[in-house]
Amino acid sequence: MNRAAATVEEYLGLLPADRRGAVEQLRLVLRANLPAGIEETIAYGMIGYVIPHTIYPAGYHANPAEPLPFMSIAWQKHHLALYHLGLYAFPGVTAWFVAEYQQLGIGKLDMAKSCIRFRRPALIPFELIAKLCGKISIAEYIARYEETTKSRRRAARTTPIRSEERT
Repeated sequence: MNRAAATVEEYLGLLPADRRGAVEQLRLVLRANLPAGIEETIAYGMIGYVIPHTIYPAGYHANPAEPLPFMSIAWQKHHLALYHLGLYAFPGVTAWFVAEYQQLGIGKLDMAKSCIRFRRPALIPFELIAKLCGKISIAEYIARYEETTKSRRRAARTTPIRSEERT
């Protein structure tokens, strides 16, 4: 999409009609199956599903004023993208999803660390995505998030700076 949307409804309205249906259907699946407490918003130019400050006051480490991201939907140039940050953080959930997807026999899975790409909306496995939504609780996600951000901060403090990096 070329223009930024301020609301989910505006985001949907900016989509071409041939793309809107798949996004709306995926949105309904997420809203019906994500853990209670997750809120829908616009984040980073996408439809975002976040853990609000009322549940996790610390917010997102890169910008604590923003809530903690959990999942997002975006229509990119050639595909519908579903971002689930838990896939990157929970390798067991990723392995489960890959195995379940392969059993469906709907083609090759196009997936990166936390992004699942769907080039053909007719082949989006909505039932599988519904199951994926419930695989990681908010408490599990926050615990893993804190564990990884603490270890990254610790590593950054203990990594020596080479003399050519100092200016």
